[in-house]
Amino acid sequence: MNWNILWDNYDKLLAGAWTTLWMITLSLLVGLLLALVTAVMSTSKNGWLKWPAEIFSYIFRGTPMLIQLYIFYFGVRLFIGSIEGIEETIWFTFIRMSWLWAVIAMTLNTAAYTCEIIRGGIQNTPGGEIEAAKALGMSNATMLRRIVLPSAMRRSLPAYGNEVIYMLHGSAVLSWVAVTDLTGAALLLRDEYYDPYVPFISVAAIYLVITATIVVFFKLLEKRYLSHLKR
Repeated sequence: MNWNILWDNYDKLLAGAWTTLWMITLSLLVGLLLALVTAVMSTSKNGWLKWPAEIFSYIFRGTPMLIQLYIFYFGVRLFIGSIEGIEETIWFTFIRMSWLWAVIAMTLNTAAYTCEIIRGGIQNTPGGEIEAAKALGMSNATMLRRIVLPSAMRRSLPAYGNEVIYMLHGSAVLSWVAVTDLTGAALLLRDEYYDPYVPFISVAAIYLVITATIVVFFKLLEKRYLSHLKR
């Protein structure tokens, strides 16, 4: 194996790692906000709120992320781009951005899984906390905002940490839609040097480092916010 490939091209791998990290971070942040909304909707007794959230969750959890990525990139993107006159608008600039469609697909995918995680946290909120909030005269909205959601988010930390790791690993498919992420950088080096070993071993090591960092980060969060539950 020629390890000079790594030393001569470490900047490309770092650029790919940066692309992976910022796209995942953006998808997770927007997806978390969407998941909070859909989780509350899915626990509602109002069918007009509950069923759309459950259908959304079922569709995006029931199909592979790669298929979702293809639908948005090769389907929705090309359909919107074919609309007459769209090329003359500022929107065409955004339509051509590969990363934008990848972020949309990843955001919806993680939102669906995170919705189920948070919903479980909401449903497992201790009854004592609910009764205490009612005794203080809190409205349902105030109780949801100040008691239920914070408690659900704390209890969801272990499962959400796994979701973040799954998103990191799932992002390896981004290179299939012309995004030069970490895996995409390895593919370019493989094609340039005809060596599949050094690029992919190097990328695997980077993924392991990022994964370890995520694990440690969530362990610290769990120690801070869940330690009282272990007493």
